[in-house]
Amino acid sequence: MTPRRSNVGTEMLIGRAQVGGRLARCAQWLSLAMVLAGCSTLVSNVVPSDDTAAAPANIASLTDVAQHNPNDPQAYNMRGSVLGEAGRIQDALADFNKAISLDPNFAQAYANRGLIYRQTGKPDLALADYNKALSIDANYAPAYLGRGMAYRQKGQLVQALQDFNKAIQIRPDNAQAYFNRGLLYQGQRQHQFAIDDFSTAIGLSQHQAEPLIARGLSYMAINDFKAAAGDLDEAVQLEPQNVKAWVSRGLAYERMGDKEKAAGSYAKALNIKQDYDQAKQGFARVGGKFGQTYQAFD
Repeated sequence: MTPRRSNVGTEMLIGRAQVGGRLARCAQWLSLAMVLAGCSTLVSNVVPSDDTAAAPANIASLTDVAQHNPNDPQAYNMRGSVLGEAGRIQDALADFNKAISLDPNFAQAYANRGLIYRQTGKPDLALADYNKALSIDANYAPAYLGRGMAYRQKGQLVQALQDFNKAIQIRPDNAQAYFNRGLLYQGQRQHQFAIDDFSTAIGLSQHQAEPLIARGLSYMAINDFKAAAGDLDEAVQLEPQNVKAWVSRGLAYERMGDKEKAAGSYAKALNIKQDYDQAKQGFARVGGKFGQTYQAFD
């Protein structure tokens, strides 16, 4: 079975050449489950997830696979990937360590462990693992993506840009790479470049709120509030419980002078998270009053 190199939603990968029998069937099912689940987020956070692939029953199934294949590094890499998605960070790390001990040339396991290190605030360890993965497979786009994110975490923006560019060169369909390069441009106030990258990410990923929110914020930065509102309308419909999307939408409508929709958006954010300061401040700015009903949409 050829490794699946996901282009959307997560840099934590599963799969490796020539897995067989029960393990191959499990890998095929798990890859499909992660695609159907939408892979949670473009930003690739290791947080507790209720995705199908991370369900306890599926972790139990993968544990059974590992027990029946104790010397196959792929079994531990697959289970580690799902444990990471479930927020079981130490268990995931143990599985990636085991996979690497069984096969020191397992590029995906190094990249997956690098993701764990990066998301737990250990960018130097992450960089070491991404470097190792790339020394094994110099064309491994997810490792360039992950290393670029680690460089950005450390404030090494030139190196981050180079890695995002490389990831895109290898995999022009990699939505995460465009999204993260867009965030880099946005942070440098190069908003038109950011908008272009977010637009590409939206076209490649589809049905995810984060690139729409990001593009909306860049539209606001260049005073195109109508375009921003359009993106944020779509974002809150895709993810109705996304507080950031509602607050950003409130700001867009506030800037347009539509206090009704702005108040409705801020109120929705406060219904989701009552102590969210940005929502409280925005609600107050537009004259919002608690206990009153506001229309968020026409």
